[in-house]
Amino acid sequence: MTAPPTDTDPLPSWRPGPVRDAVVGFLDAVVEVDPARRVAVFDNDGTLWCERPSYAQFDFLRHGLAGAVGRSPELGQRPEYRAVLDGDRAALADLGLPRVAMALTEVFADITPEDFDREVRAFFADARNPVLDRPLRDLLYVPMLELVDALRARGVTVCIVTGGGTEFVRAVSLDLYDVPPERVVGTMIRYRYERRDGRPVLLRTAELDGPANEGSAKIEAIQRHLGRRPLLAAGNSLGDREMLEIVAADSPSLALLVDHDDADREFAYASEAGTIADAEPITDIGRRSGWVVVSMQRDWETVFRAEQRPG
Repeated sequence: MTAPPTDTDPLPSWRPGPVRDAVVGFLDAVVEVDPARRVAVFDNDGTLWCERPSYAQFDFLRHGLAGAVGRSPELGQRPEYRAVLDGDRAALADLGLPRVAMALTEVFADITPEDFDREVRAFFADARNPVLDRPLRDLLYVPMLELVDALRARGVTVCIVTGGGTEFVRAVSLDLYDVPPERVVGTMIRYRYERRDGRPVLLRTAELDGPANEGSAKIEAIQRHLGRRPLLAAGNSLGDREMLEIVAADSPSLALLVDHDDADREFAYASEAGTIADAEPITDIGRRSGWVVVSMQRDWETVFRAEQRPG
Protein backbone atom coordinates (compact mmCIF):
# COMPACT_ATOMS: atom_id res chain seq x y z
CA MET A 1 0.00 0.00 0.00
CA THR A 2 1.06 3.59 -0.59
CA ALA A 3 2.42 5.23 2.54
CA PRO A 4 0.46 8.28 3.67
CA PRO A 5 1.98 11.67 2.80
CA THR A 6 3.97 13.42 5.49
CA ASP A 7 2.20 16.78 5.19
CA THR A 8 0.95 17.83 8.61
CA ASP A 9 -1.89 20.09 7.46
CA PRO A 10 -3.35 19.17 4.08
CA LEU A 11 -6.43 21.33 4.72
CA PRO A 12 -5.27 24.71 6.06
CA SER A 13 -8.48 26.49 4.99
CA TRP A 14 -10.76 24.06 6.85
CA ARG A 15 -11.60 25.14 10.40
CA PRO A 16 -11.26 22.64 13.26
CA GLY A 17 -14.42 20.69 13.99
CA PRO A 18 -16.32 17.50 13.16
CA VAL A 19 -16.47 18.26 9.41
CA ARG A 20 -12.73 18.67 9.12
CA ASP A 21 -12.20 15.60 11.30
CA ALA A 22 -14.39 13.52 8.98
CA VAL A 23 -12.48 14.69 5.90
CA VAL A 24 -9.10 14.02 7.51
CA GLY A 25 -10.36 10.63 8.67
CA PHE A 26 -11.19 9.69 5.10
CA LEU A 27 -7.80 10.91 3.86
CA ASP A 28 -6.14 8.67 6.45
CA ALA A 29 -8.30 5.68 5.56
CA VAL A 30 -8.11 5.88 1.79
CA VAL A 31 -4.39 5.05 1.68
CA GLU A 32 -5.26 1.57 2.96
CA VAL A 33 -7.56 0.92 -0.01
CA ASP A 34 -6.46 -0.86 -3.18
CA PRO A 35 -5.10 1.93 -5.43
CA ALA A 36 -7.43 0.83 -8.25
CA ARG A 37 -10.42 1.72 -6.05
CA ARG A 38 -9.20 5.18 -5.07
CA VAL A 39 -11.60 7.33 -7.09
CA ALA A 40 -13.24 10.62 -6.11
CA VAL A 41 -15.91 12.53 -8.05
CA PHE A 42 -16.77 16.19 -7.64
CA ASP A 43 -19.75 18.09 -8.93
CA ASN A 44 -18.65 21.43 -10.41
CA ASP A 45 -21.23 24.23 -10.15
CA GLY A 46 -21.59 25.23 -6.51
CA THR A 47 -19.13 22.53 -5.40
CA LEU A 48 -15.82 23.54 -6.98
CA TRP A 49 -16.70 27.04 -8.21
CA CYS A 50 -19.29 29.72 -7.54
CA GLU A 51 -22.64 29.22 -9.31
CA ARG A 52 -24.40 32.48 -8.38
CA PRO A 53 -25.94 34.79 -9.49
CA SER A 54 -25.98 32.53 -12.57
CA TYR A 55 -24.16 29.48 -13.88
CA ALA A 56 -20.86 30.21 -15.64
CA GLN A 57 -22.03 28.19 -18.64
CA PHE A 58 -25.22 30.23 -18.90
CA ASP A 59 -23.12 33.41 -18.89
CA PHE A 60 -20.92 31.91 -21.61
CA LEU A 61 -23.90 30.99 -23.77
CA ARG A 62 -25.43 34.43 -23.23
CA HIS A 63 -22.11 35.99 -24.26
CA GLY A 64 -22.06 33.87 -27.41
CA LEU A 65 -25.67 34.77 -28.12
CA ALA A 66 -24.93 38.49 -27.86
CA GLY A 67 -22.19 38.08 -30.44
CA ALA A 68 -24.45 36.07 -32.75
CA VAL A 69 -27.23 38.67 -32.51
CA GLY A 70 -24.70 41.40 -33.27
CA ARG A 71 -23.91 39.60 -36.53
CA SER A 72 -27.52 38.63 -37.29
CA PRO A 73 -29.92 41.01 -35.46
CA GLU A 74 -33.00 39.02 -36.49
CA LEU A 75 -31.97 36.28 -34.03
CA GLY A 76 -32.79 38.65 -31.20
CA GLN A 77 -36.50 38.40 -31.98
CA ARG A 78 -36.67 34.73 -31.08
CA PRO A 79 -38.56 34.51 -27.74
CA GLU A 80 -35.92 32.42 -25.96
CA TYR A 81 -33.11 34.70 -27.06
CA ARG A 82 -35.00 37.88 -26.28
CA ALA A 83 -35.70 36.68 -22.74
CA VAL A 84 -32.04 35.79 -22.19
CA LEU A 85 -30.70 39.06 -23.55
CA ASP A 86 -33.23 41.12 -21.57
CA GLY A 87 -32.67 39.13 -18.39
CA ASP A 88 -36.43 38.66 -18.21
CA ARG A 89 -36.81 36.12 -15.39
CA ALA A 90 -40.58 35.86 -15.79
CA ALA A 91 -40.29 35.08 -19.49
CA LEU A 92 -37.49 32.60 -18.85
CA ALA A 93 -39.64 30.84 -16.26
CA ASP A 94 -42.60 30.71 -18.64
CA LEU A 95 -40.47 29.30 -21.46
CA GLY A 96 -38.86 26.72 -19.17
CA LEU A 97 -35.21 25.80 -18.65
CA PRO A 98 -35.11 22.90 -21.15
CA ARG A 99 -36.42 25.05 -24.02
CA VAL A 100 -34.09 27.95 -23.23
CA ALA A 101 -31.07 25.67 -22.77
CA MET A 102 -31.62 23.90 -26.08
CA ALA A 103 -32.08 27.22 -27.87
CA LEU A 104 -28.79 28.48 -26.45
CA THR A 105 -27.03 25.27 -27.48
CA GLU A 106 -27.86 26.15 -31.08
CA VAL A 107 -25.63 29.22 -30.82
CA PHE A 108 -22.55 26.98 -30.94
CA ALA A 109 -23.83 24.36 -33.37
CA ASP A 110 -21.90 23.57 -36.55
CA ILE A 111 -18.47 24.47 -35.16
CA THR A 112 -15.62 22.08 -34.40
CA PRO A 113 -14.79 20.95 -30.85
CA GLU A 114 -11.49 22.81 -31.14
CA ASP A 115 -13.25 26.07 -32.02
CA PHE A 116 -15.67 25.61 -29.13
CA ASP A 117 -12.75 25.00 -26.78
CA ARG A 118 -11.15 28.26 -27.90
CA GLU A 119 -14.42 30.14 -27.40
CA VAL A 120 -14.70 28.89 -23.81
CA ARG A 121 -11.10 29.77 -23.00
CA ALA A 122 -11.48 33.25 -24.47
CA PHE A 123 -14.61 33.79 -22.38
CA PHE A 124 -12.85 32.80 -19.16
CA ALA A 125 -9.95 35.12 -19.91
CA ASP A 126 -12.17 38.18 -19.28
CA ALA A 127 -15.44 37.07 -17.64
CA ARG A 128 -16.35 38.51 -14.24
CA ASN A 129 -18.98 37.76 -11.64
CA PRO A 130 -21.31 40.80 -11.74
CA VAL A 131 -22.21 40.68 -8.04
CA LEU A 132 -18.84 39.81 -6.50
CA ASP A 133 -17.05 41.90 -9.17
CA ARG A 134 -14.26 39.39 -9.53
CA PRO A 135 -12.97 37.30 -12.43
CA LEU A 136 -14.73 33.94 -12.72
CA ARG A 137 -11.33 32.26 -12.67
CA ASP A 138 -10.81 33.55 -9.12
CA LEU A 139 -14.05 32.11 -7.79
CA LEU A 140 -12.83 28.58 -7.13
CA TYR A 141 -13.33 27.29 -3.60
CA VAL A 142 -9.93 27.11 -1.94
CA PRO A 143 -10.91 24.42 0.62
CA MET A 144 -12.09 22.15 -2.19
CA LEU A 145 -8.88 22.71 -4.15
CA GLU A 146 -6.95 21.73 -1.02
CA LEU A 147 -9.03 18.57 -0.75
CA VAL A 148 -8.41 17.74 -4.40
CA ASP A 149 -4.65 18.15 -3.89
CA ALA A 150 -4.71 16.06 -0.71
CA LEU A 151 -6.53 13.27 -2.53
CA ARG A 152 -4.03 13.28 -5.38
CA ALA A 153 -1.18 13.12 -2.86
CA ARG A 154 -2.77 9.89 -1.64
CA GLY A 155 -3.02 8.30 -5.05
CA VAL A 156 -6.72 9.07 -5.57
CA THR A 157 -7.97 9.60 -9.13
CA VAL A 158 -10.00 12.83 -9.14
CA CYS A 159 -12.84 13.27 -11.64
CA ILE A 160 -15.51 15.91 -12.25
CA VAL A 161 -19.09 14.72 -12.71
CA THR A 162 -21.23 17.73 -13.57
CA GLY A 163 -24.68 18.63 -14.79
CA GLY A 164 -23.04 21.23 -17.01
CA GLY A 165 -21.86 20.67 -20.54
CA THR A 166 -18.99 18.20 -20.75
CA GLU A 167 -17.08 20.17 -23.37
CA PHE A 168 -17.56 23.46 -21.54
CA VAL A 169 -15.95 22.11 -18.37
CA ARG A 170 -13.31 20.14 -20.26
CA ALA A 171 -12.07 23.34 -21.89
CA VAL A 172 -10.89 24.68 -18.52
CA SER A 173 -10.64 21.64 -16.21
CA LEU A 174 -6.92 21.06 -16.71
CA ASP A 175 -6.07 24.72 -16.23
CA LEU A 176 -8.31 25.31 -13.21
CA TYR A 177 -8.27 21.96 -11.42
CA ASP A 178 -5.49 19.93 -13.05
CA VAL A 179 -8.18 17.43 -14.05
CA PRO A 180 -7.62 16.16 -17.62
CA PRO A 181 -10.54 16.35 -20.08
CA GLU A 182 -11.04 12.59 -20.16
CA ARG A 183 -11.94 12.67 -16.45
CA VAL A 184 -14.78 15.15 -16.93
CA VAL A 185 -18.27 13.67 -17.26
CA GLY A 186 -21.24 15.94 -17.91
CA THR A 187 -24.21 16.57 -20.14
CA MET A 188 -23.27 15.51 -23.66
CA ILE A 189 -24.17 16.90 -27.05
CA ARG A 190 -24.18 14.97 -30.30
CA TYR A 191 -21.61 15.46 -33.04
CA ARG A 192 -21.85 15.21 -36.80
CA TYR A 193 -19.08 13.80 -38.98
CA GLU A 194 -18.59 15.28 -42.45
CA ARG A 195 -16.06 15.41 -45.25
CA ARG A 196 -15.31 18.88 -46.55
CA ASP A 197 -13.08 19.23 -49.58
CA GLY A 198 -11.92 15.69 -48.96
CA ARG A 199 -11.04 16.33 -45.31
CA PRO A 200 -12.80 14.79 -42.28
CA VAL A 201 -14.55 17.29 -40.01
CA LEU A 202 -16.32 16.79 -36.67
CA LEU A 203 -19.00 19.34 -35.84
CA ARG A 204 -21.15 20.11 -32.81
CA THR A 205 -24.92 19.82 -33.12
CA ALA A 206 -27.71 21.30 -31.00
CA GLU A 207 -28.94 17.86 -29.88
CA LEU A 208 -28.29 16.31 -26.49
CA ASP A 209 -26.76 12.84 -26.39
CA GLY A 210 -28.92 11.47 -23.59
CA PRO A 211 -30.52 13.24 -20.63
CA ALA A 212 -29.10 16.11 -18.62
CA ASN A 213 -26.44 14.72 -16.29
CA GLU A 214 -28.28 15.11 -13.00
CA GLY A 215 -29.72 12.70 -10.47
CA SER A 216 -29.54 9.03 -11.38
CA ALA A 217 -28.06 9.98 -14.76
CA LYS A 218 -24.85 10.82 -12.91
CA ILE A 219 -24.58 7.27 -11.57
CA GLU A 220 -25.08 5.80 -15.02
CA ALA A 221 -22.55 8.24 -16.48
CA ILE A 222 -19.95 7.35 -13.85
CA GLN A 223 -20.24 3.68 -14.76
CA ARG A 224 -20.35 4.32 -18.49
CA HIS A 225 -17.47 6.79 -18.72
CA LEU A 226 -15.28 6.05 -15.69
CA GLY A 227 -16.02 2.39 -15.04
CA ARG A 228 -15.16 2.60 -11.34
CA ARG A 229 -17.35 3.26 -8.32
CA PRO A 230 -16.04 6.26 -6.36
CA LEU A 231 -15.25 6.28 -2.66
CA LEU A 232 -15.73 10.03 -2.33
CA ALA A 233 -18.42 12.20 -3.88
CA ALA A 234 -18.89 15.92 -3.31
CA GLY A 235 -21.93 17.91 -4.39
CA ASN A 236 -24.29 20.67 -3.34
CA SER A 237 -27.72 20.11 -4.90
CA LEU A 238 -30.50 17.60 -5.45
CA GLY A 239 -28.84 16.76 -8.74
CA ASP A 240 -26.05 15.14 -6.69
CA ARG A 241 -28.28 13.13 -4.36
CA GLU A 242 -27.92 9.72 -6.01
CA MET A 243 -24.18 10.19 -6.47
CA LEU A 244 -23.79 10.90 -2.76
CA GLU A 245 -26.11 8.05 -1.78
CA ILE A 246 -24.21 5.40 -3.70
CA VAL A 247 -20.89 6.54 -2.29
CA ALA A 248 -22.20 6.57 1.29
CA ALA A 249 -23.14 2.90 0.94
CA ASP A 250 -19.46 1.92 0.66
CA SER A 251 -16.63 1.88 3.21
CA PRO A 252 -14.38 3.73 3.61
CA SER A 253 -16.27 6.54 1.96
CA LEU A 254 -17.05 10.23 2.18
CA ALA A 255 -20.29 11.82 0.97
CA LEU A 256 -19.60 15.55 1.17
CA LEU A 257 -22.36 18.14 0.76
CA VAL A 258 -21.58 21.86 0.49
CA ASP A 259 -24.13 24.15 2.17
CA HIS A 260 -24.14 27.70 0.82
CA ASP A 261 -24.88 29.60 4.03
CA ASP A 262 -22.37 32.45 3.82
CA ALA A 263 -23.99 35.64 2.55
CA ASP A 264 -20.98 37.76 3.53
CA ARG A 265 -18.25 35.94 1.59
CA GLU A 266 -20.33 34.26 -1.14
CA PHE A 267 -24.12 33.75 -1.24
CA ALA A 268 -26.68 32.22 1.12
CA TYR A 269 -29.23 30.02 -0.64
CA ALA A 270 -30.78 26.58 -0.80
CA SER A 271 -29.18 24.69 -3.69
CA GLU A 272 -31.54 23.34 -6.33
CA ALA A 273 -31.09 21.13 -9.38
CA GLY A 274 -31.91 22.48 -12.80
CA THR A 275 -34.04 19.53 -13.87
CA ILE A 276 -35.07 17.87 -10.58
CA ALA A 277 -37.65 18.97 -8.04
CA ASP A 278 -37.87 17.69 -4.48
CA ALA A 279 -40.01 18.87 -1.59
CA GLU A 280 -37.17 18.33 0.91
CA PRO A 281 -34.03 20.53 0.91
CA ILE A 282 -30.85 18.65 0.05
CA THR A 283 -29.25 19.74 3.34
CA ASP A 284 -32.06 18.06 5.29
CA ILE A 285 -31.60 14.91 3.21
CA GLY A 286 -27.87 15.02 3.82
CA ARG A 287 -28.11 15.36 7.59
CA ARG A 288 -30.74 12.62 7.79
CA SER A 289 -28.59 10.36 5.62
CA GLY A 290 -25.45 10.86 7.67
CA TRP A 291 -23.49 12.72 4.99
CA VAL A 292 -20.83 15.25 5.95
CA VAL A 293 -22.55 18.62 5.46
CA VAL A 294 -20.06 21.46 5.04
CA SER A 295 -21.13 24.89 6.27
CA MET A 296 -19.24 27.50 4.25
CA GLN A 297 -19.75 29.95 7.10
CA ARG A 298 -18.56 27.74 9.96
CA ASP A 299 -16.21 25.21 8.36
CA TRP A 300 -14.21 27.25 5.86
CA GLU A 301 -11.62 29.79 6.99
CA THR A 302 -11.24 30.92 3.38
CA VAL A 303 -13.68 30.68 0.49
CA PHE A 304 -11.82 32.23 -2.45
CA ARG A 305 -8.09 32.34 -3.06
CA ALA A 306 -7.61 36.12 -2.84
CA GLU A 307 -8.87 36.08 0.76
CA GLN A 308 -5.88 34.12 1.98
CA ARG A 309 -3.59 36.06 4.29
CA PRO A 310 0.12 36.31 3.42
CA GLY A 311 2.11 33.59 5.13
